[in-house]
Amino acid sequence: MPTPCDISCPYCGEPIEILVDESAGDQFYIEDCQVCCRPISLSVRIDDDGKPQVNAAGENDA
Repeated sequence: MPTPCDISCPYCGEPIEILVDESAGDQFYIEDCQVCCRPISLSVRIDDDGKPQVNAAGENDA
């Protein structure tokens, strides 16, 4: 079951919620901001406790 994670958009600064599939392990993908529609580069790392750590960056900042 996906885990909800809160991030801030690196462009507009609005808080948004993304869903992370922990079973997929470490991931990198791009998802559009739900507010300003700009592409956010998401880097997801699953820590030793199985919790996702999400880093959000602008498309050209990743």
